[in-house]
Amino acid sequence: MHIDEIKKTKSGKYKVTIDGEDITTYDDVILKNSLLYKKDIDSKTYNQINKDNNYYDAYNKTMNYLLRKVRCNEEVKKYLDGFNLKESEKKEIIKHLTQIGLLNDRNYVRAYISDAIYLRSEGPFKIKDYLINQKISEELIDEELAKIDCSIIEEKLTKLIDKKVKLNHKYSNYQLKQKILMDMVNLGYNQDLVISILDNYQFEDSSILDKEYEKLYAKLSVKYHDHELFNKIKQKLYAKGFDINEINKFMASKENTI
Repeated sequence: MHIDEIKKTKSGKYKVTIDGEDITTYDDVILKNSLLYKKDIDSKTYNQINKDNNYYDAYNKTMNYLLRKVRCNEEVKKYLDGFNLKESEKKEIIKHLTQIGLLNDRNYVRAYISDAIYLRSEGPFKIKDYLINQKISEELIDEELAKIDCSIIEEKLTKLIDKKVKLNHKYSNYQLKQKILMDMVNLGYNQDLVISILDNYQFEDSSILDKEYEKLYAKLSVKYHDHELFNKIKQKLYAKGFDINEINKFMASKENTI
């Protein structure tokens, strides 16, 4: 087979014309197979060019994959599964990308923690679970999580709770606290820390209590009347988590108006 032309393209790759057929390849393939110094090649060299081309195509695409966003080893392994490569070739690519600093699980963990803390709502436990699922060393994760200032976590958690409280137009004190506790624990925050912050809140039930009363009154007054109706409403309000003293005071004012 005869090499008709070797020409560098605008993209930085090379176009090699062999017996009238164009092959787009990389400078590494050109140098590895000494194509600049050959005019004729055999089938063995031709096959090696295609094999090397496949390898460097995967390598360069993986490098671009890493340049767009910080990735962990597990993500890169899955990405490389999309190429027709031997396991030894995949390991070689990962090894080289690690050596040049493009692939580093510690950097990935730091970046993920920073984004989760400052840009999203996840707490430490949820962050850890995600990173463990990425097959990152638990010891490495714990080392990086330990570097987070506790006051930052507490401040973030307080803001999340504040938002939940301000948006509450439905739940009693008890219900709201339980819901917030469950939501925050599901987000990955320490239960004791959530409870300690919730204990500092003084919730206002009156407007919500009034709304719940009106709904229950409309529903139960079809079947019950007078004191039986009010007792049923009291029971329902108590079951919803409203304070019994607030219920009695509220219901007394309602009964006095009738």
